[in-house]
Amino acid sequence: MSSKGRKRPPLVAERRYPKKAKATPRRKPAPTRKRKPARRRPTRGGNPVLRLFRSLFGWLFGLLWRLFSRLALVGALIVALAVGYIYTTLPPMTALLDGRTRGSVTLLDRDGQVFAWRGEQFGGQITANTVAPMLKHAVIATEDKRFYRHLGISPRGIAGAIRINLSEGRGPLSGHGGSTITQQTAKLLCLGVAYDPDLWDSEADYEADCRRTTLWRKAKEAVFALAMEAKYSKDEILTIYLNRAYLGAGARGFEAAAQRYFGKSANRVSTAEAAMLAGLLKAPTTYAPTNNLQRSRDRANLIIGLMEDQGYLTAAQAAQARANPAQLSEAAESRSGGYFADWLMSRGPDFLTRDTTEDVIIRTTFDPAIQAAAEEAVRYIFQEKVREGSKAETAVVVMSADGAVRAMVGGRKTAIGGFNRATMARRQTGSAFKPFVYAAALDLGYSPNATVVDEPITIDVPGSGPYSPENYDRKFHGRVTLTEALRHSYNIPAVKVSESVGRENVRRIAADFGLDSDLALGPALALGASESTLIEMTGAYAGILNGGSSVTPYGLLELRLKGDDTALMGQEGGMGERVISRDAAQSLVYMMHQVVEAGTGRRAQLPGWQVAGKTGTTSAARDAWFLGFTADYVAGVWMGYDDNTPLTGVTGSGLPAEIWHETMARVHDGLPPRPLPLLVPQDRPDMPQPQDAPRRDTRPGARGGPSGDAVAERILDEILGIFGAGRN
Repeated sequence: MSSKGRKRPPLVAERRYPKKAKATPRRKPAPTRKRKPARRRPTRGGNPVLRLFRSLFGWLFGLLWRLFSRLALVGALIVALAVGYIYTTLPPMTALLDGRTRGSVTLLDRDGQVFAWRGEQFGGQITANTVAPMLKHAVIATEDKRFYRHLGISPRGIAGAIRINLSEGRGPLSGHGGSTITQQTAKLLCLGVAYDPDLWDSEADYEADCRRTTLWRKAKEAVFALAMEAKYSKDEILTIYLNRAYLGAGARGFEAAAQRYFGKSANRVSTAEAAMLAGLLKAPTTYAPTNNLQRSRDRANLIIGLMEDQGYLTAAQAAQARANPAQLSEAAESRSGGYFADWLMSRGPDFLTRDTTEDVIIRTTFDPAIQAAAEEAVRYIFQEKVREGSKAETAVVVMSADGAVRAMVGGRKTAIGGFNRATMARRQTGSAFKPFVYAAALDLGYSPNATVVDEPITIDVPGSGPYSPENYDRKFHGRVTLTEALRHSYNIPAVKVSESVGRENVRRIAADFGLDSDLALGPALALGASESTLIEMTGAYAGILNGGSSVTPYGLLELRLKGDDTALMGQEGGMGERVISRDAAQSLVYMMHQVVEAGTGRRAQLPGWQVAGKTGTTSAARDAWFLGFTADYVAGVWMGYDDNTPLTGVTGSGLPAEIWHETMARVHDGLPPRPLPLLVPQDRPDMPQPQDAPRRDTRPGARGGPSGDAVAERILDEILGIFGAGRN
């Protein structure tokens, strides 16, 4: 069957289940945020005082912070400007190495070897790169172990130094300074202020001002150090320091110190020597090895320990350095010639000696072996013959017959710049003056065998009253020869001879021989009432030895500037004009030889040698002398107290003669004996001698000589008078 006009249904079964709606993605619900409980505002009911202090502190802190931050900024700017300014004023490093305002004097002995220094010695420029490495390490380990790591100042070092000073009971700036090597160099440069004699009374005042430590000066020192660090390299700063540091004994710089103490360059010093030199930086005079060698070595061992701790030395190297301590050079160890050098410096022109601005070389007459002999003799006699604790002093001078001084002892202790008793002490000469009385008589023609009566005598001295001399033994010996009178040092015969030949004649001869001090005017002139120095007396005796010519003691042979071959000065001193005839001088040598052979000077005898000399003891034994000579050398010895206290049991024939003997025995050791230039008298003591004619020049106008028949008559009367007779 069909159905027309109808739409046929699809042949599909109906959906069993209804059509589901298209699912949409579900949103995850947003988490619910927990609301924090509302912060409760503090109530206005808190502590108002506390709240006030908190507010005030906060305000004050902020104010101070703003203030100090601005001040710090301004201070930094000022420091930067100051550093920049100083930077522009600093000269090249090489111009700062030798900053001495005075020069030096180097003294050479008779063989050309250095024996003494004076002034500020500068050995020459050295650098941090050429100096011995151990010396460089010793300086850094001692003075500034962080030298290569800081910028010129070390706050840590300064703080540590202040702490140590306060703990030791000193001021914060007293004692330890905490200064770096750069700061020490700035101080050595006096912060760039040069010495001006118009501003300072002396160089010592200038240096004292440079060393002054105040807070303001430390601040300027720090600024100067920063400028140096900006201008120079570390090694350049160290080079300046090594060249300018003072290291005692007049040595300025490590090169001069190495030469002074060890006789070698600072480029060649050993570890022990380097440690000793570095140890001097703390206190140059105290630790100078020439003052106390053991103290200097102890200080060096401390430096060696610092070098070991800082890795510059191994334990084995440090032990070896301690086992082989530094040894002084012979010149430094002997310290010889201190008094001689002082005397020589005082005799030269100041602008070439004590106040020289140049480096000067002086060649001298000094003999170290003879100096050692004199020093050993003094030491031996005072150790063996003088009671312990005695304050008695002595002086010794040894010279050649022409006045060339070979050795000088000015006191028991060697001290540079000390009181030199050989050249400065003017003392009464006592009987040591008597040879010049007899020199006047011999030069008038008297023979050593001429006689004089030793008897009581009284001389009326206008203005002083009667003068009655006495002999040392309080006895009278009758008629004696001039030789016997001198041999036994009788006083009365010496006075009678002086009165007979004329005091003025005696005074003139003594002055011409070099005793130019104020000679006594009265009859006590013959007994040595006048004062003189030991070097003057020794020079006068040298005139007797050389045949009767005057002598000016001298020590300088040549003076020149260092590096120059041309001498600025030559020898000053030596033999001068004739004072007495050669025969008179040789006759006097004979008489003085008898003093040593059989008289008061027997303790001065030297086996195998002819010796001539004379003892001298002043009133109350305040001074004791012995002066004498061999054919080769003249020596004088004085002994006494500086305050004129009388000696106890000491006369010129005692300890002074023994010191003379010990000195000359050492001086002549190994020398071939030579005879004295003496003239033995040919006449007999009992021969009448009034007819002896004077051998002096008797022409009218001759110096000191008689002229005319009237004067001849007077001399004849004097000759007769000295023999105790009168003219008929």
